[in-house]
Amino acid sequence: MGKLENIYPIAIENTKQKIIQDMDFYLENQETLPSYSTYISDRMSYIEQIWINVWLSKASNDVPRKEKRGFLNERGFVTEGSDHKLINSLFRNELKSYRPFDVLTWIKKTFSENQEEWEERYKKARENFFKRQEEQRLANERWKVRERLQDEANTFFEDSSLLLYLHVRYYIAEILVADLQNKPKFQYVTPYMLEEQLVEAGLFESTEYLMVTDFFEELTGDIHSLFDWGKNHYEYENYFYRYERLISEFILGFAPKKFINHLPVTLHHDFLEAYGEKMTSGALQGLLRNELADLSQACFDELQEEYLSDLLKLAKTPFNESLHQKIFEEDEENRERRKAEVLVEQARRQAEEERVIEDIFGKAYTPSLGKRVRYVLHIGETNTGKTHQALKKMKAAESGLYLAPLRLLALEVFDKLNAEGVPCSLKTGEEEKSVEGAKHFSCTVEMFHEKDYHEVIVIDEAQMIADKDRGFSWFRAITQANAKEVHIIGSRNIKMMLLNLLNGANLELHEYTRDIPLEIEPREFGLKYTKKGDALICFSRRQVLETASRLQGSGHSVSMIYGSMPPENRKRQIELFNRGETSVVVATDAIGMGLNLPIRRIVFLENEKFDGTRRRRLTSQEVKQIAGRAGRKGIYDTGKVAFTAEIKIMNKLLEQVDEPVQTFTIAPTSAVFERFQKYYRHLGTFFELWEKFEPPNGTKKASLTEERELYELIRDTEIEARFSLMDLYGFLHLPFSAKEPRLIRQWLETVEAIAESSNLPDPIIKTRNLEELELSYKAIGLHLLFLYRMGKRTEAIYWERVREEISDGVHDQLKDEMINYQKKCKRCGKKLPDSLRFQICDACYHKGQRRTHRSK
Repeated sequence: MGKLENIYPIAIENTKQKIIQDMDFYLENQETLPSYSTYISDRMSYIEQIWINVWLSKASNDVPRKEKRGFLNERGFVTEGSDHKLINSLFRNELKSYRPFDVLTWIKKTFSENQEEWEERYKKARENFFKRQEEQRLANERWKVRERLQDEANTFFEDSSLLLYLHVRYYIAEILVADLQNKPKFQYVTPYMLEEQLVEAGLFESTEYLMVTDFFEELTGDIHSLFDWGKNHYEYENYFYRYERLISEFILGFAPKKFINHLPVTLHHDFLEAYGEKMTSGALQGLLRNELADLSQACFDELQEEYLSDLLKLAKTPFNESLHQKIFEEDEENRERRKAEVLVEQARRQAEEERVIEDIFGKAYTPSLGKRVRYVLHIGETNTGKTHQALKKMKAAESGLYLAPLRLLALEVFDKLNAEGVPCSLKTGEEEKSVEGAKHFSCTVEMFHEKDYHEVIVIDEAQMIADKDRGFSWFRAITQANAKEVHIIGSRNIKMMLLNLLNGANLELHEYTRDIPLEIEPREFGLKYTKKGDALICFSRRQVLETASRLQGSGHSVSMIYGSMPPENRKRQIELFNRGETSVVVATDAIGMGLNLPIRRIVFLENEKFDGTRRRRLTSQEVKQIAGRAGRKGIYDTGKVAFTAEIKIMNKLLEQVDEPVQTFTIAPTSAVFERFQKYYRHLGTFFELWEKFEPPNGTKKASLTEERELYELIRDTEIEARFSLMDLYGFLHLPFSAKEPRLIRQWLETVEAIAESSNLPDPIIKTRNLEELELSYKAIGLHLLFLYRMGKRTEAIYWERVREEISDGVHDQLKDEMINYQKKCKRCGKKLPDSLRFQICDACYHKGQRRTHRSK
């Protein structure tokens, strides 16, 4: 038997019930008894329609879709391929004529032949009608009485608030004495973990607590539940909740008894009339629930402002209204005086702290430009020869310093100058290459030292001054450069910032525009359109490997560039493309930072990137920085740019005028730490003051997030005790990937070894796959940072050779990945076809969908 057959008798019974309800409602509204036939006449429209309404509603909701299809198929309808809306409509139409229930016949049979029953039904309907009217009248009367009671209660509680609080105060004072004397003190083994038992920590010492609320933070030893966001959460109870509950219970029992005696006689009488019983304090508890709760909360709030010592003294004095009021007023006066003293002391401390903060930090971020320094600004778009012009000046000088944002660029300039016969040394923190007789240096910007003089200093990618983590290195290099001439290279949006920063200095400005125009291709790009000289841009290593593998498989020779690739490998990949040994580059946005390649066309395979928090569309500056790499003077007359989607939107970003950089980031300096040590010796205090420090207009503070996270690993340990503040911060500030757990462990173990004057632990080296090779490369880089910092150059030379071997391994692995790369499901590892857009197989996707549906 199908669902349709099962619900048919239910629909009939529902129809009968609705007829009876309609009949009773009709009769109760008639002043005199109407005849049966009059009812039928008046309600015929309803009677004729009720069966269809009940039947269609019941069947439509209860019969499953499969049975609906079968029902329609038996009647000659073709349902395959039809959507559920059409099926429901056809089903309802067919049901209208399916086994109709004759409602009128059933009514006649049940009611027309029995006049006495009809009269009795009318009588009961009228009685129920009058009964409801009386109930409504009483309800209105009760509501009026309740409103009067609430008004009286609000007035009474407000007028008697002090008296009521005095009773609460004495009651709680006695309980406080008992709890402090008799209850054990508890402490956590593992904070907030209910799986761990609390440990008794002796008895309470009342002198440990200044205010009552200080004691309320202690644990009672019980567990209670809190309802939050639709769920019950269980946690260890503290005395706050216990005393809040005690006051609520006391007020609930005490306040109504006081209130009831102050009510006028008329209100007592009206209550009796409306409720049929005398007014009691128990009845008031229910009627005045909200008012009593407000009174309870007010008393609890007042109690938390009390000094614990005042309440402990009060418990020794038996309750007397006038005496306790006098004690309270004296305590309150003393309390206000003590509060005023505390506020004055807080203000004094705050003023002193502000003075100290200004002395420590305020003086550090005023530009101190060299009076005899000549600044030359090279401002313009990507790939316009800015860096070439600046380096030409540096090469011609007796001594020079090039400051790069990336180790790869420092390495590139190091190789370029030495190849052109200008001896140049390299210093990047992770490596040092000294060339005999060199007076020129190529460094990363963090290696800048203001005391070292150079005839010409070149500072590249100056727009990085806006970077929230590294920007201060550019600010420091620009404003404290010790040179005859400083060349600063930057994008257009940094121009006004630099002019303001260097206001008053001897300044020369050169602006550059592209000789080679950029041309946007009108059609959407597909991989099959890849040609020699293309650079394809995506935003993850996985996408780079996957794209490179597909291109290799279709006959292209490919170079790859991405952020986590070791600089030596990036350099090798670039050289392959420059020499024509590879015809195509697949890269992340790492290609946009100072890498000059003979690129014919830049292709954006993606218009969005993950920025560490969320996926977002590329900014105008990012599109320009990358697209600007297209076109190489002397090789191509035009630089081409292509997109796989949203061509109009991306074209607008490319043409959009960049918003000028408004702020730059500041970070702690050695001078800051020197001044800090005049006042404090604890690095935790330094981070607290840095958080409170308000940076000057036009600047923003470096977050120091990674430094704080590393500091928490050694805070208040033997390691912290053994280092000076400067040395300790130097270790925290080392430029390594602090998001890698393995590198964090290595950092901690190395710092421990230095603190204990033992041998530094060797970095862990694993070479099973590309990820392990790249992480091993980073681990050696971190090890080299420590070795150079400690002056262990001999050991550093050995580890640089090991790192070169790892780099060779990365190169070989890249070639293997390009040939054998297989797209796999990120959940189960199953092989996926290259054409599949997503990184997850159908089975894992549907499994996730089912799990989501069940949770909902």
